[in-house]
Amino acid sequence: MAIMITEECINCGACEPECPNTAIYEGGVEWTWGGGTALDVVDFGDGTVVSGKAPQTPVSNEFYYIVTDKCTECKGFHEEPQCAAVCPVDCCVPDPEHEEDEDTLLAKKAWLHAEE
Repeated sequence: MAIMITEECINCGACEPECPNTAIYEGGVEWTWGGGTALDVVDFGDGTVVSGKAPQTPVSNEFYYIVTDKCTECKGFHEEPQCAAVCPVDCCVPDPEHEEDEDTLLAKKAWLHAEE
């Protein structure tokens, strides 16, 4: 499952530089698919295609947030999610609404970083 940041976040920012997929953003900051990944163009398979550089709406305006579709729980990079490892208030937790098995997370990593 993806990791989420709870409302207990103190906005310290310790998690953001640790994410190998650049899936973590400060509250209110727009995000992009291409930031920290190899994605130039994202094709969702339903006719929707967006530029990897196109700004996306922030998930939260109040505290740091994780873009679920870019989170791989650090699979293929580290043994554990790095955001959770460095969070001083333990607010980086598994997101029960986005459960994914290891194969799915590794496939997402390959997609984000254009691996074959």
